[in-house]
Amino acid sequence: MPLHKYPPKMWEALKLQRGVYARLPQHYRDSLVPRDPTPVHYVPGEDGWKSCPRTGRRWRVQRNPAIPVHYPRESQNGLWGGEGWLYGFTYSNNEKLSRKLRRLWKPQLFKRDLYSEILDHTFSVTVTMRTLDLIDNAYGFDFYILKTPKEDLNSKFGMELKRTLLLRLARKDTQLYPDDPVKREFVYDKYKEFVVPEEEAEWVGLSLVEAVEKQRQIEKKDVEPLFKVYVRELVEKVTAMQLQEPAVVVKNERRS
Repeated sequence: MPLHKYPPKMWEALKLQRGVYARLPQHYRDSLVPRDPTPVHYVPGEDGWKSCPRTGRRWRVQRNPAIPVHYPRESQNGLWGGEGWLYGFTYSNNEKLSRKLRRLWKPQLFKRDLYSEILDHTFSVTVTMRTLDLIDNAYGFDFYILKTPKEDLNSKFGMELKRTLLLRLARKDTQLYPDDPVKREFVYDKYKEFVVPEEEAEWVGLSLVEAVEKQRQIEKKDVEPLFKVYVRELVEKVTAMQLQEPAVVVKNERRS
């Protein structure tokens, strides 16, 4: 599939159908489908009409456009709960200055210690107030990590932590509280709704570059060339034929 025949905007989607990209597991390929995150900085609303219950007057209601949000590199090392940097403008009352001033809004960040029951470990994580509210609504730190989809978590640290939690649940007998069987059963029953096969959990949270490298390691990148394979098969066939055929003695007769 030559990519030069298609617009450059389609190259990212088309390359997933070629080479090692096409051999990635289907569940990982499904996770690459872009999905819209939950709105955080605006209320989307709904298209349609609204009417006043007292006067009956109707007016048009349009869906609010999505506000572009910038997620800096630091957000990938913490849990910002979907919040990011917003660029906009403010107006000044000073006549000597331009009334339209560019401004940047940043979320308020806190350093908090969060305990993982599955891993039995406490993490010092940079969070926002919205993240703490979401953890409370999910009834625990582990529940928040496991329930929140990738597009809403929007954190490399969060996705790596999710992969670790899923692997720990998948390897219950060897890694989940190995010295305390009672605690192991209690924790496993509490989070068993999130259990997935180990082969699937290993791919959760991997970037496309990491997934391709993992697939190449699985396939053993330095594969034996085909011509060597065909030569070896041919030699084996010729050897087998020589062993099966009986020896024939040819006698040269003199011409009379």
